[in-house]
Amino acid sequence: MYRYHKAFTPPVDYYDESIKEIDEKICSLIRERKNRTNDDPGFPTQSLIGKWATKYRFYDGYLNDLFVTLLNEDMHKPIIEPKEYLKNVPVMKSFEKDGLFYAVTFIRQYQNASIVYFTIDKEHSNRNHDPHTYEEFRHFILSIKEGKTDYDCALRSGNGSDGHMSYSFIVSPPLPVHETEMELIFSEVDFPYENKSGFEFSITL
Repeated sequence: MYRYHKAFTPPVDYYDESIKEIDEKICSLIRERKNRTNDDPGFPTQSLIGKWATKYRFYDGYLNDLFVTLLNEDMHKPIIEPKEYLKNVPVMKSFEKDGLFYAVTFIRQYQNASIVYFTIDKEHSNRNHDPHTYEEFRHFILSIKEGKTDYDCALRSGNGSDGHMSYSFIVSPPLPVHETEMELIFSEVDFPYENKSGFEFSITL
């Protein structure tokens, strides 16, 4: 899951106290919206957004951004910062499809979390490519199946160059590597909306 690493800093130190009841009502309505839809509201059609923009005198793009924010609440969930390094655990498990080689190379263990290192490699015959680009840049989210534990997985970093991409995911609580079998599921998504493309695969540890 893609999340912000830095806390939001308010741009001003002014607030009109006369609207605090309105702002609280907005918070109440957002909670009601989540409850009524079981936290799966979908996204308003462009026709509805256009209608509301005209009726309430907003820009269409402004309302689009508002509903994107409501759709991606988890992007703002605080990310666990790994503390107290323990060890590196080699994995070297892979999956290959359509000329792309996907691999989990190793897991770095900390006292409060794990970091999963994931790479994608592709052979390029044309070496005139810009070394700072990667064709069809891919975005993935990680989920984990292992017993009854609910793991939180957040993208820590992702970058790529010609023929190679690398990601690291912070997982908490820490993974019990070598103690139990677990399934790491990588799902391709459309950033920033996290709509799954339909392509996913798993690597079992």
